Amino acid sequence: MNVLLIYPEFPDTFWSFKHALKFIHKKATLPPLGLLTLGAMLPAEWSKRLVDLNVTELTEQGLTWADCVFISAMVVQRESARQTIARCKEAGLKVIAGGPLFTSEHEEFEAVDHFVLNEAELTLPPFLADLEMGCARRVYETSEFCDIRQTAAPMWELADLKRYASMSIQFSRGCPFDCEFCNVTALFGHRPRIKSAEQIVAELDGLYNLGWRGQVFFVDDNFIGNKRYLKTQLLPALIEWQKDKRGTPFYTEASVNLADDNPLMEMMVEAGFDAVFIGIETPDEQSLAECNKMHNKNRDLIEDVKRIQRTGLQVQGGFIVGFDSDTHSIFRRQIDFIQKSGIVTAMVGLLQAPAGTRLYERLKQEGRLLGDMSGDNVDGTTNIIPNMDLSVLNEGYKNIMSHIYSHKHYYERIKTFLREYKAPRIEIPLDFQRLLAFFRSNVRLGIFGKERFHYWRLLFWTLFRRPELFSLAITLAIQGHHFRKICELHIF
Repeated sequence: MNVLLIYPEFPDTFWSFKHALKFIHKKATLPPLGLLTLGAMLPAEWSKRLVDLNVTELTEQGLTWADCVFISAMVVQRESARQTIARCKEAGLKVIAGGPLFTSEHEEFEAVDHFVLNEAELTLPPFLADLEMGCARRVYETSEFCDIRQTAAPMWELADLKRYASMSIQFSRGCPFDCEFCNVTALFGHRPRIKSAEQIVAELDGLYNLGWRGQVFFVDDNFIGNKRYLKTQLLPALIEWQKDKRGTPFYTEASVNLADDNPLMEMMVEAGFDAVFIGIETPDEQSLAECNKMHNKNRDLIEDVKRIQRTGLQVQGGFIVGFDSDTHSIFRRQIDFIQKSGIVTAMVGLLQAPAGTRLYERLKQEGRLLGDMSGDNVDGTTNIIPNMDLSVLNEGYKNIMSHIYSHKHYYERIKTFLREYKAPRIEIPLDFQRLLAFFRSNVRLGIFGKERFHYWRLLFWTLFRRPELFSLAITLAIQGHHFRKICELHIF
């Protein structure tokens, strides 16, 4: 079999970083980890090609070469997935689909021949067996969860690594918490399942041996779900692995209770972690209780963030407005929290209800659903009928985004963060493109950009106050350019 592994294009979103990636001449932030892992699970004698539509095109030559197509996508890639499936069907190809989009919405894709849903470690083998016998069913699904210690290492060689800004790797699946709006536990369960330290080191070796020297994102929805194993096995192994490596910083996602464990944070930094995304959601205690984000309650969240920053981990934060408990004061409170905390990368979205979540089921029973969610965290849309008047909610949301991503307040937030942040232990080597990115930012932001006064003021402040963080200051300034472009596209 000749197989195309196709990843649909992302629209221009908060996390696409499309406008920032132009400064370093990269096409996408991350490769499609799921498809690369799937490639390793398919029969070895099959010929495989990856077509990531975020970095390359789907050509007629490729369609002619292929016998069938495997496509995976997230909800935000819905439209590109539809277009890609239609084109593959026009070429007469069999289409097999899986991943989060199809797991939650497979009934809406009539053109797909076969769905391999949930965790492919469990559903792919019976599909392949039936396919070989000529009796493959249309839908393969399971409510069980696999042992990811048996999961194959991704086929990194299928991807053109030079086109990506970062690489991705997975240590665990599942989250011990039960936030009402989150579909992570619906997809992966509450019990964190982990790979062995030996697996992770082998996967990192595979990347390193292919020449990768940049960032690596641990895609776990909650990296610290099994703290004991982290402290006793994985982090010591990563610390040892970094000793003879050059320029491989890590970043990941975690819950805010990371701030309670200083030894764990220090070990993460020693292992090479320099950033972590945390779901803050809201400073309002009632809204936290409403969405069952109990581990964020009864805390000084700003101090938690600063404690993490002072250890050497940049905090990127997720925030939500539109909870039933939210009052008109929430917009100002969100702004104040984000500015005071120094969370530079603040993803603020209206509350959405993903299919499969408890929130979705509750609002469905209350007759408050408005169809499928967009999957875009900051496009200013929602698929629910909020308690607050929708026009008031929309206006308040616009005020948050226009404030925190205005030139003045964004650059103020960078300085607030840099004052607290401990310089990372490991930095990406300064290659030619990153050197050019500095000069490109000088021109595009410092000469022609509307933020030129704030840009030069930040650079000189950093040179005199925190010179060891100069490269990071440039990176954050460039990312701010992207965030403002997204706000202009969706919100302003």
